Amino acid sequence: MSARDWDAASYDRISGPHEELGRVVLDRLALRGDETVLDAGCGTGRVTRALLERLPRGRVIAVDASPAMIAVARAALPPEVDVRRADLLELELDEPVDAILSTATFHWVLDHDRLFARLFAALAPGGWLAAQCGGEGNVANIHGAAAAVCAREPFAPHFEGWTGPWRFATPAQTRASLAAAGFDSIEAWLERVDVVPEEPVEFLRTMTLGPHRYRLPPELRDPFVDAVFERLPAPLTIEYVRLNIDARRPPTG
Repeated sequence: MSARDWDAASYDRISGPHEELGRVVLDRLALRGDETVLDAGCGTGRVTRALLERLPRGRVIAVDASPAMIAVARAALPPEVDVRRADLLELELDEPVDAILSTATFHWVLDHDRLFARLFAALAPGGWLAAQCGGEGNVANIHGAAAAVCAREPFAPHFEGWTGPWRFATPAQTRASLAAAGFDSIEAWLERVDVVPEEPVEFLRTMTLGPHRYRLPPELRDPFVDAVFERLPAPLTIEYVRLNIDARRPPTG
């Protein structure tokens, strides 16, 4: 995950589009209702609540690397949900889970080989991973405008040599990493989803330009977001490219 933390209150308020996308991913998991499921990168718990509804006799373990996200999730979710702060690259569970759900998280993890190896180890044999994250070309319009602003004063000195804390992988790269970790029944594909946020500047500030903002001193953060916003056509459209992932730990693996 990125070193900076999140404005979790803002994220929770404006992340409706992410919740909608997450519910579609959740629908890909065939659940009986009595399983133990890991929400890998639970954020503030909006998708976790939907997962909980699918498990009336089951159990949810929700993890996130962000202290701010975990604080909001713990306050919002019922006490029976096991909410933990954890780095997915160091994930260790006492017992394997029956399935893993993850939405809008994996692109914040640079080492996908290690990520999928840890998730494979967390799954019981026959367990499924259903995930969605940013893929190749994700938010390219936003990052293009941001790059132009990064290159000019007074922002440029703060972005020298910076490449960002995200990895937008291709389906081929993802299939290779999943296979190397031991998964089978692997599917990975890209999907374009355009979002027109109701609060465009706040959406940029919290959702897409957070890593840029935290490179800057506080007095330059809002001017940077405003400058990027001014370079983008109205109405602001977030051009998401989502990488969908379905994979299984083999029943005998």
